Amino acid sequence: MSGMFTDRDDGSTAGGPGQDPAAGGENGEVREAEPLPEGTAPAGTPGRRRHRTVLVAAAFVVVTAVAVVGALGLGGGGAEGPEAPPRAGATVAVTRTTLVERTKVEGTLGYGTETPLPVKATGTVTWLPEAGATAERGDTLLRVDDRPVVLLYGTLPMYRELGLTAAATAPETGASPPPTPGGTGDEGSTSDPRGGTGSASNPGGGTGSASDPGGGTGSGKGTAPPPATPTQPPPPPQPLRGMDVLQFESNLAALGYGGFTVDEKFTSATERAVKDWQKALGVPRTGRIGLGDIVYASGRVRLGQAGVRLGSAAGEDVLTYTGTTRKVVVNASALEASWAVRGAGVTVGLPDGTPVKGEVAAIGRQATAPEGDSGPPTVPITITVPDQRALGRLESGPVSVEYVGRERENVLAVPVAALVALAEGGHGLETEDGRFVAARTGLFADGLVEVSGPKLREGLKVRIPQ
Repeated sequence: MSGMFTDRDDGSTAGGPGQDPAAGGENGEVREAEPLPEGTAPAGTPGRRRHRTVLVAAAFVVVTAVAVVGALGLGGGGAEGPEAPPRAGATVAVTRTTLVERTKVEGTLGYGTETPLPVKATGTVTWLPEAGATAERGDTLLRVDDRPVVLLYGTLPMYRELGLTAAATAPETGASPPPTPGGTGDEGSTSDPRGGTGSASNPGGGTGSASDPGGGTGSGKGTAPPPATPTQPPPPPQPLRGMDVLQFESNLAALGYGGFTVDEKFTSATERAVKDWQKALGVPRTGRIGLGDIVYASGRVRLGQAGVRLGSAAGEDVLTYTGTTRKVVVNASALEASWAVRGAGVTVGLPDGTPVKGEVAAIGRQATAPEGDSGPPTVPITITVPDQRALGRLESGPVSVEYVGRERENVLAVPVAALVALAEGGHGLETEDGRFVAARTGLFADGLVEVSGPKLREGLKVRIPQ
């Protein structure tokens, strides 16, 4: 029927007028499709889908361009975009100050180098002190043959016994005078040497024949010898003189003994004072000081470890000593020891971090090569600590010593972090407004650096970059 769809045996459909030109007609024939008007396309065809895709893409490009222009502030009503964030970093002012370069070196706290005591006593050691004991003027250092060896103060060593000296030998008194030649005899008889009176031929001095050498009793009268005079007492001893006497008498007076004049003469008055001192020591009162009875030191001493045992023979190595003042010794490089000037102040850092003031007391004059020949030679530098109480109970141990190496007064300075490296070389500073100015560097100390340059002035604000 015209205008109706019918089912075919093969499942296909056929349409009437207006159906798809590609479909068959009533007789199953295929007819050519009629051409459509130019520029048109049936709905739902691929050509239309492609056209819609192109339109969507174009719209996306336009929207994106508008967004970019708006973001750049080039359109959209002329509104300004946000400003760029400021640069990070603090600003500081160039200051005028004094820079001090400080350097730390290692040192050792102790009592100094032990020195042998000049003990001159001979005999057997019968008593020794404990190591670390202190002794002062008048104290017993040790006992030799149970006799005390006493400490006195002085710089002149003991080199002789002290006491009164014997007087010079005088001619003996009471002896007969030598015979007088010729004696007193008869006139003209001068040949009689024994002083008798007689003839010249009688040598015996008597009267007799010439052949009698014995000299009997002649007519001559001989002279009797003078009577012997009584023996004279020996002259008194003479005073001993010398600087060692003055040094000893000064100590004897300091110990509380008097009755004599402190001078260079050891007199009988000094002898009496010595006997009183010997009585207090419990030794025989001889009034004389033996060579090994005393030992001189410059002051109080701290005794070290004994070099011998009880029962050994005494000698100069029997005991060692140090001073009683704690000090610091630094083995400084001989090439960098110019800071060590006698009297220069330093800071001693104790093991617990406590700072203590010190002072350079002595600089060694002999350099020593380190062990293994590694590094430059060193010289010992001794540093004293005036306030011994600040050291507490610490007697020895490692410490640090901080000294002033160089010092620059009245210079411009900035923090080291403010320095920047310039492309053309050297260093510079960035000002607050972003300019860079050249700066010559000098001393670095305590986190600051000395700077100088024609464009630098005190108070100029510079930036510390981060």
